[in-house]
Amino acid sequence: MRIVKAELFDLRLPLVEPFIISGGTIAERRSLIVVLHGEDGHVGYGESPPFELPFYSEETLAGATQLTRDVFLPRVVGREFSSPEEVDGVLRAGVRGNPFAIAGVETAAWDLEAHIRGVGLAHLLGERLGEAPAKSIPCGVALGIPEDRRLGTLTARVYEAVGRGYRRVKIKVAPGWDVEAVKAARAGMSGTDLPLTVDANGAYRWPGDEGALRALDDAGLLYIEQPLAPDELVGHAELGRTLTTPVCLDETLRSESHAKQVVALGGPRVWNIKVHRMGGLTEFCRIYAVAKAYGAKLWAGTMPESGIGSQAPLAVASLSQFVYPSDLEPSARWFGRNVDVIKLSMDAGGMMAVPNQSAGRLLDAGRFRAAARLLGGST
Repeated sequence: MRIVKAELFDLRLPLVEPFIISGGTIAERRSLIVVLHGEDGHVGYGESPPFELPFYSEETLAGATQLTRDVFLPRVVGREFSSPEEVDGVLRAGVRGNPFAIAGVETAAWDLEAHIRGVGLAHLLGERLGEAPAKSIPCGVALGIPEDRRLGTLTARVYEAVGRGYRRVKIKVAPGWDVEAVKAARAGMSGTDLPLTVDANGAYRWPGDEGALRALDDAGLLYIEQPLAPDELVGHAELGRTLTTPVCLDETLRSESHAKQVVALGGPRVWNIKVHRMGGLTEFCRIYAVAKAYGAKLWAGTMPESGIGSQAPLAVASLSQFVYPSDLEPSARWFGRNVDVIKLSMDAGGMMAVPNQSAGRLLDAGRFRAAARLLGGST
């Protein structure tokens, strides 16, 4: 796999409605797209999707762009690699953190291999991990805090999502928007037995917010996602032993090292896998081995990414440890019809097909040209 050229694009896809979590709001999906060109016309696409402001992680889009352009691409362009795993090692040498920037280049390298071999990312992961990936995965809906902060608005959105066939409902919560929001969501799910989960994105403190968390523990949830700050590994372990409802980790799982610390602490066994937050598919494979040995129950999360970035979580969600519906939704739900650069579709039963081709073969070139701006290239 020789990388002969690389290009960087600024991709902007307006959201049909603002997506609000406890820490901030996004009105458009703005990402850095990495395109790696191999020999004989082969190409690989990757997405680096940190937000513009550091309310979800310390990393920002501007920082990821600078690091990718000035540090990572010069390390790989003009070189030959035996595998994407070798690319991962070159990118990480002498670099601390910055997983989103690493993931943009690293997932493009995986996609380049998939393009060369005429397969999808799930096929490559299945080979590496000794599994037969599923051909489709169950989808869950992720609903942000309504812009008008009205419980009735949330109930209506949940009701609409249930009608579309999603297999699980997730709502965002924050201090002051939690127990009543759960009741409003339940009202929209009346007459169904769908599981309901909540995601705090680290908005609560332990043990200061114990009362609010105990109230959520009584709400009959499938799990409570990331209630405490990302670096609260001990707090999450203690909380997991305190509550009856399982605790799910998201932002805490940044690397294999963090996963091993969770295991050593006897921490939560429900994990939200965000490939880009972990630095790509090579690091995911390392974390997956830890999860499998620990018996962790997995599902794939979203930022949300474009159809390019969604290829990696779609692939990982096809593996055996992914037992809960993942936050992979139709493109139209986030961006409207005929906007996303790779269209994602969900059937009436809430299932999404796992692609058997690379992003380079699935990309709608016209939509990409309309939404992406070339930032530069290297040869």
